[in-house]
Amino acid sequence: MAKQSYLKMMMRTTVAALLIAAMVAPAPLLAATPNDNQPDLQMATRIREEGFHHSKVMEIESELTDRLGPRLSGSSNLKKANEWTRDTLSSYGLLNAHLEGYDFGRGWALDSVSVRMTAPNVAQLVALPKAWTPSTPGTIKGEVVQMKATTVEELDAYKGKLAGKIVLLGTMRDIAPQSEALLKRYDEAKLKDIENYDVPNPAFRDPTGRVFTREDLAKRFQFQRAMDKFLNDEKPAVTIEASRGQSGVVFVQGTQAYRPGAPDGVPQLVMAVENYGRIYRLLERKLPVELEINVQSHFESPDAGKIFNTVAEIPGTDKKDELVMVGGHLDSWHAGTGATDNAAGCAVAMEAVRILQRLGVKPRRTIRIALWSGEEEGLLGSRAYAAEHFGKREEGKPNPAEAAIPSYMREPQNLPLHLLPEQTKVSAYFNVDNGTGKLRGIYTQENSAVVPIFAAWGAPFKDLGFTTITNRNTGGTDHLSFDAVGIPGFQFIQDPVEYESLTHHSNMDVYERIQREDMMQAAVIEAAFLYDAAMRDEMMPRKAFPVDTKIVKDGETAPPADQKVPEKKAKDKKAKD
Repeated sequence: MAKQSYLKMMMRTTVAALLIAAMVAPAPLLAATPNDNQPDLQMATRIREEGFHHSKVMEIESELTDRLGPRLSGSSNLKKANEWTRDTLSSYGLLNAHLEGYDFGRGWALDSVSVRMTAPNVAQLVALPKAWTPSTPGTIKGEVVQMKATTVEELDAYKGKLAGKIVLLGTMRDIAPQSEALLKRYDEAKLKDIENYDVPNPAFRDPTGRVFTREDLAKRFQFQRAMDKFLNDEKPAVTIEASRGQSGVVFVQGTQAYRPGAPDGVPQLVMAVENYGRIYRLLERKLPVELEINVQSHFESPDAGKIFNTVAEIPGTDKKDELVMVGGHLDSWHAGTGATDNAAGCAVAMEAVRILQRLGVKPRRTIRIALWSGEEEGLLGSRAYAAEHFGKREEGKPNPAEAAIPSYMREPQNLPLHLLPEQTKVSAYFNVDNGTGKLRGIYTQENSAVVPIFAAWGAPFKDLGFTTITNRNTGGTDHLSFDAVGIPGFQFIQDPVEYESLTHHSNMDVYERIQREDMMQAAVIEAAFLYDAAMRDEMMPRKAFPVDTKIVKDGETAPPADQKVPEKKAKDKKAKD
């Protein structure tokens, strides 16, 4: 008993001494220190307070969608959005707010569309034209004919038979009942699965879930090119395709007629699958179907074929020549107002920098926001920006088997990569572009060195559902333009919500599908990641280039040693010194 009493007394004395020391000692610094990946918890608290209690993210979202509307690349609406985002970022106090342009082609806008069945019954039908579709010559009326070709060879059977006709393209697919909720969130099991590395698979998966190979992909694009040329030559009055959606949703994108010198083509409609199915079944029964169609649209080029990215900065202090970047794509398709794709990502990025600016942060590195155009046509805006500032690969002739595939989807060629000096100054790029869902984690793009860093930065937001760091790659958006030139580029993991099932490229991509709480959560987390990256003593670790990559700097091929991760080089140099 005496021994236990003595130990208790010593413990009380020690605790009292520690308490007195704590009262007189200065408070510990919570900011990140050299070689310390721990986040600044005081700043995390301030970011949460501003982001959850004084949020502007839905105001930004409404401006981009409700007032500015759809923002098709090349359109006057996109140019207005560029100017509004530039001016708004400047009003937040960001510096060097400006637009950076590059060559694109022509824009387009839909004025009106009406599609009616007039026989064997009268019905208003739901359909929208593809972007860059020309107008019909007023209201056209006529019987519908079918075209079921699925290969280049089968096109010949329709030669000389389609001129001036209303043409139903393809066959009707089976429509199963909706067996799952349109709105989905990741549960713990799914997040655990995402956390596990996914061995690369050469196969592709389309929005319907069907798996296909690169050879299948090439055949698809080859047939589409042949079909476009065939229709341009045959000159039907209008073509109609079935939407991939159901329940009256129309998923629609565009033609290639934005490209300089491309023909206007023919009016092309995408119809709600239920309306398409009715027409298809009547024609299969050999019952004539008559439609009345009026499509009015116009081409436009507000800047003689140029389009723009919006760029602005929060200037850095002692490391101001180094950059941390954030972005999303400002362009959208035309069926809705581009709310989830990707006004959401732009609003989150704008809100993130607004929060930091409102808090008066003095980041060590410059924080630069960039809102991209041309993403929907193949990451054109971010690729042009990367080529101008960071570097690009030499252009070469594609493998003949992949010539029909868009360049951004082709198998990478081992052509020399020319890097510019600014490439070494970018620590990281962060991107949001998977709809309105809350952030559940982040993809590292197989950069294992950032896993413990992101785990530490995400820990203060575990209570917000941010829990998962995965070494998986994810694709399809602008972080790839940075990754391609050796800059750490990251996309966050997001709850799917209704993205693929309802809003992605559809007439339902509107403000009403936006989840307010998710947007606020995303902006808070993105602001914190930007701050932590900007304050970190060292730049983010980089992946080494593949061993056979030919790096060219200042016109000369760099030795393999120049491909080392910058952080490791700095440590090696310090050890040698």
